[in-house]
Amino acid sequence: MIIEIQIENLKCGGCAATIKKGLLSLENVDEVEVNVEKSIVSITSETENLVLIKEKLSKLGYPEVGDKNSIVHKAKSFVSCAVGKMDS
Repeated sequence: MIIEIQIENLKCGGCAATIKKGLLSLENVDEVEVNVEKSIVSITSETENLVLIKEKLSKLGYPEVGDKNSIVHKAKSFVSCAVGKMDS
């Protein structure tokens, strides 16, 4: 099944790299695509683990659009972005 989530704070390829790495570490997540222009993450998963995926995105600093986007989320996304740029 494919799950699409529109997220906050997505700025660049560094962010996308961190999101891919983080979500691929979850069990049953097979593939992750990130559309930076539209701020959409597409996840291919064997199971409906939407709650875990949203929790992981939020912990990385990229909450779903409509969820609380606090200064903490924005700070985490800034760090995740920098780490993603170094890793890619």
